[in-house]
Order: sequence, then structure tokens, then C-alpha cells
Amino acid sequence: MKRSLLAGACALALLVSPVAANEFEAPLKELANSEIIAIAAAPEVIAAVKAQNAETAGYDQATIDAADATWREEVSASSSPMIDAVLARPASSFLAAKKDGSSGLYTEIFVMDAKGLNVAQSDVTSDYWQGDEAKWQETYGKGADSLHLSDVELDESSQTYQSQVSVPVVDENGDVIGALTVGVNVEYLMM
Repeated sequence: MKRSLLAGACALALLVSPVAANEFEAPLKELANSEIIAIAAAPEVIAAVKAQNAETAGYDQATIDAADATWREEVSASSSPMIDAVLARPASSFLAAKKDGSSGLYTEIFVMDAKGLNVAQSDVTSDYWQGDEAKWQETYGKGADSLHLSDVELDESSQTYQSQVSVPVVDENGDVIGALTVGVNVEYLMM
């Protein structure tokens, strides 16, 4: 009960004042450099990114846009073969287990390839191509030690205040091959 009251008070504080990620920068960076980077380094994640990079290496922007349009249509459709295929991957099961094991700290986890396309995810994202967003742009291609922290926002689907923490996915040679984003419920950081 005490945790519930504290979470409610934190949520109220977040509603009253706009919150930037830098107010949570230290605990988010600590989380990124421990648990989140470990998820990105998991063999399941690296293997899935490598496999998709081989598949999507020749994609041009028109192909990416068409795939993204299909994904967006499937999000609200009764049939979603493209989404179902991504969710059925072993790496997606791995990410879902990490999210479920976080006791509510993680609201979502997803991995992107070298083009910014979804590789695996704990939950369905609203779009397939993340390559036009800071979470991918500020990690993939920015080096193995890069990090992106988004501002704290109300996530409509989970009804939590979250910051997206993004890190690169790095292979055994130290090369950046993709990126991983974790939605972090910042209310849990205030406890």
C-alpha cells in the first residue's frame, strides 16, 4: 500500500510540472550502463539483429516506407501477419521475459536493425521504422558508448510516465549493428 501511495504522489508531481529526462539522468544512465546494456548484449539480441541486417541490407527508402505502412495498417487490423512474425521471434520472447521480470520498471523493450527497422519487441510498437527517430539516430552510428534519453512523457498505452532509454547493439567485434530501446517507468526511479 505504501508503494502505491508513493507512486500516486510521484504521478501527481509529474502531472503538475513538466519533466525532462535530465531530471532522471543519473538513475537512467546507471540503469542503461547496467541492466539495459546487458539486454542489448544478450546473444539472442545480437543473433536476431545480425540475421535481420543480412535480410534488410539492400532495402531502399521506398521498401522501408512500404514495410512501415504495412505495419501501421496491421496495428489496428484483425489480421497482422507482419507483426505476428516479429512477435514470434525468440528474441521477442526474450525481451518480453525481461519486461515481465522487471516488476513494472520496463514498459516496453524493442530492438532495431542497421536500417532502424524493428527486429524484436516485447510489445507492439505503433510503427515499424524507427530510423527517423532520435532513439535510433542518437545510438546507431554514434559509437558503442552512445546513449539516448528521451524526455519523460505519458505513455498512453501503459498509462505510465516513461523515458525511453536507447543504447547501441554491439557485436563481438565491437561494431554497432543496431539499437535497443527500453521504456522506463520513471515513477519507479523515484522510490
